[in-house]
Amino acid sequence: MTPPLKILVVDDEAIVRDSLEGWFRQDGHQVTAAASGKEALRLAAQEHYDIALVDLKMPGMDGLDLQSRLAAADPELTIILMTAYASVDTAIQAMKAGAYDYIIKPFDPDDLSQLIRRAAEQRSLRFENLRLKRSLEAATAPPPILGASPAMRRVLELVTTVAGTDATVLITGESGTGKELVARAIHATSPRRYNPLVTVNCGALPEGILESELFGHEAGAFTGARGRHRGKFESAAGGTVFLDEIGEVSPKVQVELLRVLEEKRVTRLGGTAPLAVDFRVIAATNCDLQALVKEGSFREDLFWRLNVFTIEIPPLRERAEDILPLAEHFLASFTRAMSRRGLELSPEARKAVLAYHWPGNVRELQNAVERAVVVCNGPLVEPGDLPVHVIASPPRPASGSLADAERDHVRAVLDSAGWNISKAARILDVDRVTLYNKIKRYGLERPGDGA
Repeated sequence: MTPPLKILVVDDEAIVRDSLEGWFRQDGHQVTAAASGKEALRLAAQEHYDIALVDLKMPGMDGLDLQSRLAAADPELTIILMTAYASVDTAIQAMKAGAYDYIIKPFDPDDLSQLIRRAAEQRSLRFENLRLKRSLEAATAPPPILGASPAMRRVLELVTTVAGTDATVLITGESGTGKELVARAIHATSPRRYNPLVTVNCGALPEGILESELFGHEAGAFTGARGRHRGKFESAAGGTVFLDEIGEVSPKVQVELLRVLEEKRVTRLGGTAPLAVDFRVIAATNCDLQALVKEGSFREDLFWRLNVFTIEIPPLRERAEDILPLAEHFLASFTRAMSRRGLELSPEARKAVLAYHWPGNVRELQNAVERAVVVCNGPLVEPGDLPVHVIASPPRPASGSLADAERDHVRAVLDSAGWNISKAARILDVDRVTLYNKIKRYGLERPGDGA
């Protein structure tokens, strides 16, 4: 049973208007009749209608002209044209102008009822699709990229510029600056947003496992491969592959990755037939890839394949004006999540947060605020609620390289954690592989090991 509809009938013949009014009212619909296009436009301006039946041949304004005006006034209106002079050209013209259908006079009441029922179902499906689309957009929207500093405004401008394209994007920046958040923002505002965003942490997986994860494998490709496995590129069909920590990829995987990026075809491990894949690539790194190219540990051709459009995210210490707004955002978020009453940073806590140089960047700040909400007992977050290494650290260095600041901070955290790698990695909010790489890069040694 079709739900009651509000129908507008437009015809210069009174007998047609009277007949249609009678039939539609019998079916339970609300009907309004107009004898001309001018009258129909006046009624449509005063009332919303679900369906309009418009006569093609009328004095003054004809049906096609009225159709275009009604559609412009109400894009959701379903329009059906009526004609006694049917032709292929008429049908094509009407459908191109956006009519749902057309019907030939004289009418059969049963045929007309079926046409209205189909039109109502089509409207219902269109609105349901629109509702689902809006729900999907809300569900897939990434958290907002926060920051009012000129540097972050520039990042947001670049995201807007590249999102609508299919260009490969390379996001650079230190660990914890929000590279994955930027990648999600690009995907969520791109034409690919209704397809998957597949993330691969290239630095956390050994070479063999990374190959299988990226490219997939066939049954029997290696010991333990009991069934076929679709790789990340296949899983991202129509969407985006986010290759995080791309600088950690081994030379062997770099060669295979370059081939896939160039050909847009992937061959599963143990397979022989290449498969066409449709994906966009966003890569991220905290390494200086150009330096790695000079060292010979990263392929130059792969670097240029990835470096089509670069977005560099500055470290938090270089945009101090963003520190307090971010801290207050995280404080409000964790307060709600933990069902706490409104908390605020005390003046002393604000000073401590601003004095610290945040080598772990936004991620470290977020973790520090979360800890403060957990341990805070009063209405104010005090310095003692923040992690020890935050309040015990020296003031933010005014000179020296960023690498020196990071090295000193990593050493301090390792010492405070008793060189427990897992604990130190949690404090720094990095994975164990990344921490081991930093220990090796800076030549750090546990006290007593070098003796």
